[in-house]
Formats: sequence, structure tokens, C-alpha cells
Amino acid sequence: MAMGFSRVLLLFYSVLLFLATLTLGADPFFQARCVNTAGNYTANSTYQNNLDNIFSQVTSLTEFNYGFHNLSSGQNPNKVNAIALCRGDTNLDNCNSCLNETVSELRQRCPLYKEVVGWSEFCMLRYANRDILGEMEVSPSACLLNTQDVTNADQFNQALENLLNNLSSQAAAEGPLRKYAADNLTAGVFQTVYTMVQCTPDLSEQECGECLTVVKNGIGNCCLGKRGCRVLRPSCFLRFESSPFFETPVPLPSPPPSPTTPPPPATGGKGNNTTRTIIIVVASVVGVVILITISICIFLRARKNWEKVETVDEIIRVESLQFDFATIRVATDNFSDANKLGQGGFGAVYKGLLPDGQEVAVKRLSTDSGQGEVEFKNEVLLVAKLQHRNLVRLLGFCLEGRERLLIYEFVPNASLDHFIFDQVKRIQLDWERRYKIIGGIARGLLYLHEDSRLRIIHRDLKASNILLDAEMIPKIADFGMARLFVRDETQGNTSRIVGTYGYMAPEYAMHGQFSVKSDVFSFGVIILEIISGQKNNCFRNGETVEDLLSYAWKNWREGTALNLIDPTLRDGSRNEMLRCIHIGLLCVQENVANRPTMATVVLMLNSFSISLPLPSQPAFFIHSNIDSDMSSSRGYNSRMSESQQSKSESIPLSMNEASITELYPR
Repeated sequence: MAMGFSRVLLLFYSVLLFLATLTLGADPFFQARCVNTAGNYTANSTYQNNLDNIFSQVTSLTEFNYGFHNLSSGQNPNKVNAIALCRGDTNLDNCNSCLNETVSELRQRCPLYKEVVGWSEFCMLRYANRDILGEMEVSPSACLLNTQDVTNADQFNQALENLLNNLSSQAAAEGPLRKYAADNLTAGVFQTVYTMVQCTPDLSEQECGECLTVVKNGIGNCCLGKRGCRVLRPSCFLRFESSPFFETPVPLPSPPPSPTTPPPPATGGKGNNTTRTIIIVVASVVGVVILITISICIFLRARKNWEKVETVDEIIRVESLQFDFATIRVATDNFSDANKLGQGGFGAVYKGLLPDGQEVAVKRLSTDSGQGEVEFKNEVLLVAKLQHRNLVRLLGFCLEGRERLLIYEFVPNASLDHFIFDQVKRIQLDWERRYKIIGGIARGLLYLHEDSRLRIIHRDLKASNILLDAEMIPKIADFGMARLFVRDETQGNTSRIVGTYGYMAPEYAMHGQFSVKSDVFSFGVIILEIISGQKNNCFRNGETVEDLLSYAWKNWREGTALNLIDPTLRDGSRNEMLRCIHIGLLCVQENVANRPTMATVVLMLNSFSISLPLPSQPAFFIHSNIDSDMSSSRGYNSRMSESQQSKSESIPLSMNEASITELYPR
């Protein structure tokens, strides 16, 4: 009975500690690293203005987004990129409060530094004058420890190792919005180790695992055998303690003794002690149940209020993305031809310069886009939430009368087709750069298909929709926008074939059936174009012109696949090139089921230890049956217009219609 009483008291005190943690939070701490190698900026400079803009964005966030935010301001060389991440067990209010305090601390501790990392109790904020999104970085670092030793180091360390191994795998395998895991494990009779690990969600599963491995190794260098420790890196961090510090479900107490079982008869003083013990136990259990009930009520009420606030935040978020039409008109010099980047089926694209100096690309949709104001805003809000280094970022929109404008980040190096299909410019793309471009497109497409909050099928992936930034990093453009313009849609099939001949999968072009495998087909065509340096529909072999897929397949079967490689690629791994040709042919197979998913493609590109299956015959098109979209908008061009589509009478189409944006709860 004494043992049971001790357990109840321990549970009682654990609940009190848990509630106190929820109310008061852990002891505050702050660590900052000002990176000397990145250099300094001068006061009142363009860089400081951009940094102030970043701080303003961080301190006015209205969307929780699982505590992860990717922000940028300005243009190179004064562009500021920032990543904000809140701890996985925090909420919107605590996240915002922590980020506000972190901004204040960084202003004081690292003035004039271009690159800074700051870690607070519930959040992390870093910024730099270079790309940091999607980059796994473990420096600079910090390590803080509790100087007190644990009582049984061997058992504690073994439990800690087991926890870290399990949690690291769990966090790395989480989705793109939150790579976080926390748990506790008993270490001996009187000890428990509580552990938390987290990566920035822009890392892949492999990168997160590698980062956490580095962090785990850091424990042995500073705090093994201690009661608590934090190891902090820019891309990941961990913390362990001998007492609770994160929110975990409270275990239900053991049920009280059954009322049908009569207590043993009292026998003098010993019986009185037994009765008194039972009363204390029952009272403790009832007290714990009451505390748990109160906590649940408070949680449910807060959750209800939070859901209401989230709805309000969505409205605020939409309004924060809306640009004033007069501002955009001035930015584009009244949509002058001098600023026109191109013309697509759904409107023209213009370069603009905002008052804060930021360059943007403005897509002016045609007035017959056929969409209402509320629907348009909702679609923009969904797409604006997509954040990945290999996607062109939608900054906002503009509505005035019948005007519909989409404002994107401006990408300076135009589109991929301007390089690989140009006899002079293609020399700038050696094999190393082309290989990185292939990998970047694959990761961006994987994000759209599986890792974003929405599942998005692009449906018009082509070389002119792959933009290249100043560092030649590829960014997929026009993703998810077709639904803004196409009406009368359901799921699975469509009678509105949007896309470009040569890139469209046969089941989509001929029957209107689309899926993620349709995009895989388009990606396979792009791989073969990047390797050959020639367009898919006019591959030139000496004096003859033939279909690229046909030529690639014929040479693959005959063992002469090297004939496909661009002659300007004098350097580079021929094995990598042949493997990419192999992957490209797997992607363009006629049988939809045989094509790999983008997750498999990324794995194939990153691991040469994986053997590739033999490809089957690719799909071939009848050239006269499909209209070609010949428009060029330097990367921001749109899809085939509805008027063009209606002329394609010869394509047998399903009467069902479909949306390119499929919503899946996550």
C-alpha cells in the first residue's frame, strides 16, 4: 500500500508540474551567434532597410503554419533571407511572443551583422545575405548544459541514446511542415529522461537525419552524464532534461478500489492507519482527476477560441497579400511594352519595381478569366502558402474592377529553355550545373506532389516554366495556377487540356486523364532535353529531325545512349549522364503504372547504390492531333488558352472535368 501511495503522490506532483509548465513556461534563455565571416552592413543602408522589413514581417505574422516561416526582402546583393521556426509543442501566441522577443534580442546583440542565428526557449530565428532555405547547416553552434550530474549515469545515458535514435528517425520522417519529436523514457528506478529533437522543415528526411546525427555527437563533447543539455545548430537542435519541459499527454490515473470490495476490518491502531492511507489515496486520485478535468476544459475552450482566431487570421492573411493597383501600375510603368517579359495564353507578364526596391514579375490575367473575387482570393491564399526553394514564390495579388494581377518574385536568369536551347548560352551550363538543375526540379515537384499542405499537379511542366535564379538554382513557375482559370471541374479527368505538346503524357493529351504521373512524364522529357540540349519535338540528328523520345529509346536499346549527350558537355561524369538518361526513360514510359513517383526519382538521383529497373517503350505522339503552345514569356508564360483548346477537335476527351489542385487533409 505504501508503494501504491508513493506512486499516486508522484503522479499528483507530475500533474502539478505539468500544469505549472503550461502556465509559466520553462526558464527563459537566449543564445545568439553573430557570424563574422559574412561581413557587416552599414547603418541606414539598403541592407538594413531590407532587414528591418524582415523584422517587421516576423513580428506581424498572422498565420501559424506550424511555426515555420521562410521570409525574404530585397534583391541581391542586399537581399536578406530569413527562416523562423518555433518549437514543435508551442502554439500561435507563444510562437509570436517568442519571435518578437528574439527580434529585440538580435537587434541588441548582433547590430550590423549580415548573418545571425538566435535561439530562444520556444523559437529560432536566422537570417543571412545568401540562400539558406533547403540548406542543411550545422555551424555556428551552441551547447548549454546543466552542471549537475545524474545519479546513475550508465542507465541515464543508455536511455538517452535509445530515445535520441528513435526520435531522430521519427522527426526526420515527419512531413514538410513539422520535423519534431519528443518523448520520455525511464532510466532506472527514480530517473526519467525527457528528450526533444527538431529540424527545420525545409530539410529532406536524409538531411534532417544527418543534421541530428551531428547534434547527437555534440552531446559527448559537452554534456554527457549531465541532468540537462541543449545542443543548437542552425538547421536542427535537441534538448534533454531529467524533468519535464515539453507538453506530453498526462497518463490516466489507476482506478480507485472497487466499491463492491469491502475494506478489511479494523484491528486497533494498524487498522486505523490502513483506513487513513486509503482515504489519502482516494483523495489524491480524486484531486488528480479534478485537475485533469479542469485542464481538459481549459484546453477545449482555448481550442475553440483558437479555431475562431484562425478563421480571422485567414481573412487578415488574404488582405496582407493584396497589392494596390495604383502601386503595381507605377511599378510596371503603366504596363509598358518595355517592361513586358512575355505573353501567355492567360495574359501578359511584366517586370515591376516596388517602392521598397524589390523587383517583381506581374502577371496580368486576361479579363475573361471567369472567376469571382472570393474564389480568386481563396486560390491565391492556398498557393501563397507553398514555400520551397525550387518553387517561384507568389508574393500577392491585386483586384480592381475586372483586373486580376498575380505578383511573383522576380527571377533574373529567365527560364531554362533560354539556356539549353541556345547554341551560345548552353555552354554556361556544364554537367555539374545541369545535374543540380535536374535535382532541384525533382525536389520542387516532389514538394508539390507529396510534401506541401496541398497536393498539386502542375500539368504544364516544361523548360520554359523552369526559372533560374542568380545562382542558377531552378524554380518551378506557374505551379497550381490553372485552377484559377478553369471552371466546371471535378476530380480525375478534364475536357480542358492545358499544357504544351511534347511534354504532355499520352493519357492526359488523348483522354484528359491526369495524375502525379502526368507530371513525372513531363519531368522525364525535361531530363532528356537537359542532357541533349535540344527540344523534344525537333531533335536534330545530323541533317534529319526526329522525335527526342524515339531517338533516346532507339539508342538506349542499341547501347549507344552516349549519342544523346550534348557535345558541349566535354567534362562531367558519363555514368551520371547515362543514369539520368535511364531515369528519364523510366519517367516517359507509356504505361502509367510503370513510371516512378517523384519520391522514387529523387531517391534514384541521390543514391547510386539503388539499381534501376529496365525501361519499357516510351509513349509516342501523333503530331497533327495536338496543338502546340508556342508562346514564350521568359519563364512566366501561361498555358494553352481556352480558345486554343477549343480548336483541338481531334482529341477524344472525357466529359468529366478535373481540378489541378487536389486538397488532402494533413
